[in-house]
Amino acid sequence: MSAPTATQAVATAADAVAVAHRLSVEFAAEAGARDADRVLPHAQVQTLKDSGLLALSVPKEFGGVEAPYEVVTEVFRSIARADPSLAQIPHSHYTFLEAIRLQGTPAQRAFFYGVVLGGGLLANAQSERGPHPLDVDATTLTETGSGDYVLAGRKFYSTGALFADWVIVRASVADGSGDAPTSSTPKALAFVPRDAPGLQIVDDWDGMGQRTTASGTVTLDDVRVPAEHVVPFSPIFAEPSTYGAQAQLLHAAIDVGIATGALEEGLRQAAKARPHFEARVDAAADDPTVIQLAGELVVTVRGAQALLAEAAREVDSARANSTAETAAAASIAVAVAKVAAARASLEASTALFDLGGTRSASASGNLSRYWRDARTHTLHDPLRWKIQHVGRYALSGTTPPRHGQI
Repeated sequence: MSAPTATQAVATAADAVAVAHRLSVEFAAEAGARDADRVLPHAQVQTLKDSGLLALSVPKEFGGVEAPYEVVTEVFRSIARADPSLAQIPHSHYTFLEAIRLQGTPAQRAFFYGVVLGGGLLANAQSERGPHPLDVDATTLTETGSGDYVLAGRKFYSTGALFADWVIVRASVADGSGDAPTSSTPKALAFVPRDAPGLQIVDDWDGMGQRTTASGTVTLDDVRVPAEHVVPFSPIFAEPSTYGAQAQLLHAAIDVGIATGALEEGLRQAAKARPHFEARVDAAADDPTVIQLAGELVVTVRGAQALLAEAAREVDSARANSTAETAAAASIAVAVAKVAAARASLEASTALFDLGGTRSASASGNLSRYWRDARTHTLHDPLRWKIQHVGRYALSGTTPPRHGQI
C-alpha cells in the first residue's frame, strides 16, 4: 500500500486546540449539505490526517506531543460541534493507539506510532451482528504455525474503515478445538492494511443519523496477518487502566459537541423567529418564554461541558498514577459526564425547534441532523448501565467492571 502523507507538525497542546477550533469553522460550512446528500467527507478526513491532530497521543519518546486527554477531548468536542460524523471517524483511532501503548511490543509501538505520525488513520472493525452476545466475537484469528495468522469473519458498524490506512479487527483467538468462541475466549486486535487481500469494506451504513461516518460492513476472507501485527486485547482489562474511560470520554465529547452546536443553532434560529402575539414584543428573543427556554438550555449544555472537562482531568490524573482507585474514579467521572452529555445533546437538538419555531422545521435547513446525530450516537452504549455503576459506586463504593464501555 502507498504510504500516507506526512503531517503538518502540531508541536504543543495549545497548537492542537487552536488547529481544532480553526478546522471546526471550516468543517461546519458544508456539514449540513454533506449530511443531506450523504457526501462522504474524504477531503475533510484528509485534512485531519494532514493537520497532525490524529497523532496527539503519541508519546514524546516516539516523536509525538503526548497531549493530555483534556486537550484530546477538546479537539473532539470542537470537531463534533461542527460535524459529529467527522468527529466520530477518528474515535477508534485513539482507542487503538491506547491498546498499542498498553499491550504493544516496543517494535509495534515504534512502527504504528510512525504510521500515525506520518498521517495514517486507524479505523474500527469490532462490532458484529448476529445471535451471539455483544461480548462474543465470532470473527476468529487462527495461528497457522508458520509465524502468522488467518483472520476470518464479518464486522459491522465499522466506523471510518472506508477512510482508513489500517483497519483494526477485534477477533477471538482460536484454540484449535473447533468450538465456537464464547465470552471467555481470549481476544486480540489484528492490524490489517487497507489493501490487504481478502479484506472488503462495504459502504452499506444506513443510519438515520451520523450518516457520513461510513459505519458499514467489513468482511474478512482468510486474511493473512503477520504476528507482528497482532496485539493482545483481553489482557488490557486484567489490570486497572483508563482504556474504557478514555474511549467513553471521547464519545462524551462528541455528544457535548452536538449539544454545543445545537444550542448555537437554536439561538441563531431564535434571532430570526417571529414573536408569539401573546408576548406583545417585537422580537422572539424578548419573549419571556423563549428567554426561559434559552436560559435553561444554556445551563444544561454548560453543565455537560463542565462535567466533560472534569472527567478529562480525572482520566489524566489516573493515567499519571494508575491504581485500582484512580482508574475507578476516572471511569465513574466519565460515566457521569457521558450521561450528562447524552441528555444535553438530545435536549438541545430538540429545543432548537422550539427556539426557532415552524420555519426551523424546513427540510431545506436540515436542522433535524442535530437530533438525528444525537439520537443515533447516544445509542452506542446504554446510559442505564452507566447510571447503575454510578449509583453502586456512590452507595457502596463498588468499583465499575473493567471493559471498554465504562
